[in-house]
Amino acid sequence: MTTKTVQTLLDDIRLLGDEQYSLVESVRALVRKTIPHVSEEVKYGGIIFSSGVQFSGVFAYKQHVSVEFSYGATIDDTLGHLEGGGKYRRHMKLYSAEDIKAKHLAQYLVLALKAA
Repeated sequence: MTTKTVQTLLDDIRLLGDEQYSLVESVRALVRKTIPHVSEEVKYGGIIFSSGVQFSGVFAYKQHVSVEFSYGATIDDTLGHLEGGGKYRRHMKLYSAEDIKAKHLAQYLVLALKAA
């Protein structure tokens, strides 16, 4: 079984649409800016971010981009932007580039890494 590279996945995401591709690239740039020494790997159909431990990932869908937080259930979500009700994970749906700032994604990334 071959492992998909990040670039190959990005090429596939571009086929979904320019908005999804742009959002994924914006999330990746923000993660690299916010979290030092982050690494990426393709897993579960998205890009998983690690910094010693997996803490988040970005996944593109037809109508939105989802940022998943591995231990999001333990994050004190005072801003109320996390969705989901599973035992561990929470996610944030992004519909436009404005959502990245409006939903304080950089703050959530830091919290997600601390929670991991």
